[in-house]
Amino acid sequence: MADVALLLEGTFPYVRGGVSSWVDQLIRACPDLTFCVVFIGSRRADYGAPVYPMPANVTHFEAHYLYETDASSATQTDVDGARTAYRKSAGDAEAFAHIARMHDLFRQRYESRSGRAGDAGMADVADLAGYMKVDGLRSMLAHLLALLRDGQPLSSSAFLHSERSWEFITERYERFCHDPSFTDYFWTIRAMHRPIWQLARIAGALPPARMYHTVSTGYAGLLGAMLRMTNGRALLVTEHGSYTKERKLDLLQSEWLRDNRGPFERDISRVGYFQSLWMRFFEAIGQVCYDTSNEIVSLYEGSRLRQIGDGASAHKTRCIANGVDIARFATLRDKRVKGVGSVAHDDIPPVVALIGRVVPVKDIKTFLRALFIAYRARPDMQGWIVGPDTEDRAYAQECRDLAASLGMECQVRFMGYRAVESVLPQIGVLALSSVSEALPLVMLEAAAAGVPVVATDVGACRQLIEGGDPEDRALGRSGRIVPMADPEALAAAIVDVMEPSAWQAASVAGIARVERHYRLDTVRDAYRTLYRRWMDDGGTRPLPGGER
Repeated sequence: MADVALLLEGTFPYVRGGVSSWVDQLIRACPDLTFCVVFIGSRRADYGAPVYPMPANVTHFEAHYLYETDASSATQTDVDGARTAYRKSAGDAEAFAHIARMHDLFRQRYESRSGRAGDAGMADVADLAGYMKVDGLRSMLAHLLALLRDGQPLSSSAFLHSERSWEFITERYERFCHDPSFTDYFWTIRAMHRPIWQLARIAGALPPARMYHTVSTGYAGLLGAMLRMTNGRALLVTEHGSYTKERKLDLLQSEWLRDNRGPFERDISRVGYFQSLWMRFFEAIGQVCYDTSNEIVSLYEGSRLRQIGDGASAHKTRCIANGVDIARFATLRDKRVKGVGSVAHDDIPPVVALIGRVVPVKDIKTFLRALFIAYRARPDMQGWIVGPDTEDRAYAQECRDLAASLGMECQVRFMGYRAVESVLPQIGVLALSSVSEALPLVMLEAAAAGVPVVATDVGACRQLIEGGDPEDRALGRSGRIVPMADPEALAAAIVDVMEPSAWQAASVAGIARVERHYRLDTVRDAYRTLYRRWMDDGGTRPLPGGER
C-alpha cells in the first residue's frame, strides 16, 4: 500500500513543464513517503519516453490512454441498421432515468453559471434543487458508479448496445440539440462517455493507497472521485490552473468540432452546440471532483476564488503557493553578473527568453511580434523560445513561419527543451506572453536567479512581480506587468527593464521576494501536513462545517 496515489493527467513523467517539475519536486521532497503514480493520457502515440527519472520512493507506476483508438474514425454504420443492433438488449429504464436526472442537474448548474435561461422551466429547477437536497450529489454518484460495472445496468455494453440507450440519446438530441446532424451528435456522445468506463476499471484495479491526490480536475479528478467513493480514502485536489477554463479555451479554438448549421441558422452570440456540450462535460466532471474531495488547494487567492465560483465549497479551499530551492538557483547569479555595485549594459545579456511549451496558451506569436518591435530600439536583442514544440506541431510551425515573415530568423532561436539552470545565466529578461497561467514556477526560478521578468497580467503574475500585501509591495517590482495580446506594451516593457538601473532594481526585488515568500521547504512542510492529516484518518475527519 502506497502512502499517496498521485493521479496525473498529461504531465509527469512524459511531458516537461511547470506542473511536471512541481510533481517531481514534491515526490523528492518527501523521501519518507511512498507514492503510487497514475498517468492518464490521450493516446500512446502522443507521448514519447519518460522525460523524468522515477524517484526511488515511487513504488508503483501505471499509464493509461483514454483514446487509444479514435472513436471518430470508427466505421459509422448506417444508423437505421445500428438501431436494430442496439435493440438486442432492452436496457434498464430506471438506470437511464437516473443518469438523465444527473445530466439535467449539471445542465442546470452550467446554465445558471453562464447566465443563460435553462431549457427547463422553473418547476424543473425547483425539482432539481429538491432532488439535490434529498439525495445529494455524492450519494447519486456513488449509486451510478456501482451501475457502471460489467453486467450492471449502465455497463459499457448496455450504453453501447441497448434499446434504452438509443432512446436516451435520441430523446436528448430532440430535446436539446440545436445542431441538425444527429450522426455527429450520436458519435460525440459515445466518444464523450467512453472514458468513464475505462476510469471505472482503473479505479477497480488500482493497488490500495492511504489517500489520493489529483493534480487537476478533468479525467484525473474524475478518477480521484471514483476512488474516493469506492474505497473511502481521502481525496486531495491541487489545481495549478483552471482545468475547466483551459479546456474551454481549447474548445473555442478547436477545428475538429463541426457546426453543421447553415449561415442563416447560426446565432453568433452562441458557441457551436458541440463546443457547448464538451464545455458542460468538463465543468460537470470538475464539479464531481470538487464535491467528492476532502480538501482543495490552489496556488493563490484569485485561483481559490475561481474554484469557489466554479462550485467548490469555500470551507474546503486553501492556498499553498509554489516554491523553489533557493540555494540551487542562487548559485546562478554569479555566473551571469561579475563584480559588485552598479550594473552596466555589458553585464546584461541582450537576450529575452520565453521558457515554456510552444502551445497557443503561451501566445508565442505575441512574443514574436514584441521582439520585432523591441528590435528597433535594441538592435542587439535576441529572442529565445525555450521549450518543447511537439505538443502542437501545427502551432509550432505557424510560429516559425511568423518569425520568418517578420525577417527575424537571425534574431529568434527555437531552442527546444533546455535545463532551466543552463538558460537563466545567459539571458537578461524572462518574458511570459501567456493568456492563462496560475503561479508560474519558471517566474520563481528566474527571480531566485536574479533575472527580471516581464509577464502578462494573468493568474498570480502581478503578485509575483509587484507583490501581494503592502509589506511585499514595499520590496519593489521584480519586472513589469503588461496586458494580454499587446505586443507593443510587451516590447516597451522588455526594453525598459533592460536599462541597467531598472534591471538591477528588479533583480534585487525578485531575489528578496522569492526568498521571503516562495521557498520550497515551506511548500514541502505544507503538503506534509496535509498528507499526514488525511492519511492517518482515512478521509473520515470532519471538515469545517461538519462535512466529511
